[in-house]
Amino acid sequence: MTKLLVANWKMNKNAMECIEFFNEFSPSYTAKREAWIAPQAIHLAFAIHEGLKKNIRCGSQNCSEFFSGAYTGELSPKNLKELGCHFVILGHSERRQYFHETSKSLNAKVKSALKEELKVVYCVGETLPEREANQTLSIVGEQIHQGLNEMTEATAENLIVAYEPVWAIGTGKTASPAQAQEVHAFIRSELKKKFPSFGDKIQLLYGGSVKPDNVEELLGQTDIDGGLVGGASLKARDFLALCGDK
Repeated sequence: MTKLLVANWKMNKNAMECIEFFNEFSPSYTAKREAWIAPQAIHLAFAIHEGLKKNIRCGSQNCSEFFSGAYTGELSPKNLKELGCHFVILGHSERRQYFHETSKSLNAKVKSALKEELKVVYCVGETLPEREANQTLSIVGEQIHQGLNEMTEATAENLIVAYEPVWAIGTGKTASPAQAQEVHAFIRSELKKKFPSFGDKIQLLYGGSVKPDNVEELLGQTDIDGGLVGGASLKARDFLALCGDK
């Protein structure tokens, strides 16, 4: 399976910076590892257009559970698909923290995105207090079962799960590759229980500060199929290094 690197640009980059990124990234990208990019919504059309030149998939950082209607400020999964989006990130730790999204509320978004045949990068992960209370597996397991409730194996082929060790992001603490693998192995086992014939095929991404100096060791772990990348995806040369194109 080709390793997958998903760039989450969050609320970074203006229009000119997006142009500069693609001008530097695209000529050197060789697809040794698959690159997906999630810019701000206002830059999606441009990113999709540029991505098509080198088969770089682009997607949204969020979407609504609703397809149309009086929902000011929301992003319709139907319209995202029509625009050319390949995927959507749902349940990111920042969305859970700042916008109070829960696994139960995210379940509706996941279903709507999958109905439009968008790939869904569904994020799970525990906080520092939860980690210190030895609740990692119970919290992550709950997020999986609530967020993916009522999903069938037929829809699981468009599902990707990303593990974010929230406790190791901006706290001064670090998660070792072995610690990441431990949680990924647990996620894999839960997915295999939920989707017996497909759980072992669902890609699992690691989202805990993936950088050029740790990517090889992380991607060498048995159950880590790629990375959900924040800061290290903002500079083209760094993201190229993550993609194996140094």
